[in-house]
Amino acid sequence: MRPLNRSELNKQILRLAIPSIVTNITVPLLGMVDVAIVGHIGNASYIAAIALATMVFNLIYWNFGFLRMGTSGLTAQAYGADNRTECLSILVRGMTIALVAAVLLIALQQPIDLLCRRYIRSSQETLDLTLVYFHIRIWAAPATLGLYALKGWFIGMQNAKAPMWIAILLNIINIVGSLLFVFVFHYGIAGVAWGTVIAQYSGLAMAIGIWLKQYGSMRHGIRVRESLRLEEMTRFFKINADIFLRTLCLIAVFTFIPYISAEMGDEVLAANTLLMQLFTLLSYIMDGFAYAGESLVGRFVGMRDEQALRRVVRLLLLWGLGMATLFTLLYATCGRGLLGILTNKQDVIDTAMQYMVWTVLVPFTGFAAFIYDGIYIGATASKAMRNVMFVATAVFFIAYYALHRTLGNDGLWIAFLLFLTLRGGIMWLGQRRWIFDQATS
Repeated sequence: MRPLNRSELNKQILRLAIPSIVTNITVPLLGMVDVAIVGHIGNASYIAAIALATMVFNLIYWNFGFLRMGTSGLTAQAYGADNRTECLSILVRGMTIALVAAVLLIALQQPIDLLCRRYIRSSQETLDLTLVYFHIRIWAAPATLGLYALKGWFIGMQNAKAPMWIAILLNIINIVGSLLFVFVFHYGIAGVAWGTVIAQYSGLAMAIGIWLKQYGSMRHGIRVRESLRLEEMTRFFKINADIFLRTLCLIAVFTFIPYISAEMGDEVLAANTLLMQLFTLLSYIMDGFAYAGESLVGRFVGMRDEQALRRVVRLLLLWGLGMATLFTLLYATCGRGLLGILTNKQDVIDTAMQYMVWTVLVPFTGFAAFIYDGIYIGATASKAMRNVMFVATAVFFIAYYALHRTLGNDGLWIAFLLFLTLRGGIMWLGQRRWIFDQATS
């Protein structure tokens, strides 16, 4: 195969990144739609219930992010090696784990209910509404986790458009379904939950339809028994276990920030929440390039093409640097205006502006972490990712507790910047050993 030149590689990066960015931007619409609907049907308890239920599902589903990431890296490598049988086997493994995990979640809904009743501190009305929503939406677990695996598989197959169209359809059906159940059939918060359940299964049906249309000719190569052999499943679980532990560290950091912010007072909590929304905006864009990295790095590792691998890593970092420059300028010049879009409370905006300097530094300190996450997933260097995350998370907590007494909220932001910088920096230092050597081993 003729080596790809710089222009062709850039086109492939954008072909994969742009649909992924669109997909990422549509994700928060699910939660926004639910909040907007319940905001018109009841008192503040309804909005609080949606927020709490979303928190519960985020804690559950974040832990299964390995289904997407592990599947995409392995699939991309099999694709690069032109091993279509292995591509199918990886999909079978991912979907099998998704189904088993979903059944377990449904079976465990009562223990989860008890945990919510024990640890969620809210009014009884809010808690009851939260659990009504939870007990309905949990039945979407097979579709939600199945979509994780299918999305990862599509990305590994260099197809970022399929997840984009699935996400768009899913959001449209969620909006229409929730409006119908709430305002026509008057199901209240249960109607919002049913709208989400139907949307998830519609997304899964569309994903299966796309698979049959674009890859249906491969279905005769599916070998379920061979795909689930102990040796292959062990490797699959080992990679995913590393990603799972890495994700737990991410959850620890991003849960700790609002938790500890609350101890500093409502204004600091509100300010940090707004500033983290600006970080989330950055993450939507950077994750698009990270997904492109998963696809292309996995492909070139599978092809054992070290030259192409080095070139695509360099170009991905340049794209990340370019986006970091753009967002730094945006936050530095339009920070107050962006905060004004999120709230009209001037006291909260004034408090947030005291810490805006740290948000301005986030893009340059964090872009490498995002890009290298995709690169390492594509290379299935999950153990290295896990260890880097262990170190960065430990430094985050050590730095915070060393600084918070004298610097307060500034100490929290410094710790967060160290967390981002260390992740990207250590992965950059280890890329020869953990990434480039993969192409020739």
